[in-house]
Amino acid sequence: MNRTLILIGVLVAVTFVVLSSAAFTVRETQQVLIRQFGEVQRIVANPGLNFKIPFIQNATYFDKRVLDYDAEREEIPTLDQKQLVVDAFARYRILDPLKFYQSVGDERIFQTRLGNILSNALRSEIGSITLATVLTKKRADLMDRISELVDIEAQNLGVEVIDVRIKRVDLPEENSQAIFRRMETQRQQEARRIRAEGDKEARRIRADADKQKRVIVAEAKREAEILRGEGDAQAQNLYNKAFTQDAVFFDFWRSMQAMQKGLAPDTTTFVGPPSSDFFRFFQSQEPAGGATVKND
Repeated sequence: MNRTLILIGVLVAVTFVVLSSAAFTVRETQQVLIRQFGEVQRIVANPGLNFKIPFIQNATYFDKRVLDYDAEREEIPTLDQKQLVVDAFARYRILDPLKFYQSVGDERIFQTRLGNILSNALRSEIGSITLATVLTKKRADLMDRISELVDIEAQNLGVEVIDVRIKRVDLPEENSQAIFRRMETQRQQEARRIRAEGDKEARRIRADADKQKRVIVAEAKREAEILRGEGDAQAQNLYNKAFTQDAVFFDFWRSMQAMQKGLAPDTTTFVGPPSSDFFRFFQSQEPAGGATVKND
């Protein structure tokens, strides 16, 4: 009984191993080559469960999706002998897995071949144009030609190259530094020119402001002199009218003003005879003109 169970177990295990080796699954994104002793027997492109001869046949999987390839950055000379550092990439799809397997074997070897093909196409096309052309809208036409060249070469390997694009185009580091220094010099010259023009404009504005200031001050002084003259004339008019109305009182009032201004209190001492004309209004009780002065 035990031997029977052991035999059944061994048969089940062997059957499982055989079935596992014989069955394989193909996904929607895959295509499979069935090889027998290195020779390709058939291609399985439809997804689902499939079978092969166990231990004799092998399944090699290839991707059906669009794949990306990033090329190494490299320096490429243009027609006008300008060095460019070009960073490009390609997008491709394996159309014929049999041809692909027979020509390159696997994707690692293919990408090495694709890198050489892409590099040759870039050098051929970029070397036939000037740097200025690379920086214009004609760059799209350039990429179309490069894509066509790469696709023609890749078709011999069972691959369709869908697109080739340049991610970035730079100048070599030493060229970039020289350009930066030239740009810096140009910007410094431009800054000096702008500062000089600014200083010139500032001097013009200051001169114009000084001129306007002198004109305004002269006009103000002239206006002040006119107003002062008119005021003096009006004052003199008033004085004349007052003098004509009462000459004696006007003489008295002007004398009092003169004393008030000339004999300041506590600081002025007058030395002179009391008969001086300065004190004529204090020499009698009755000043000229009949006015009466009362003593308190």
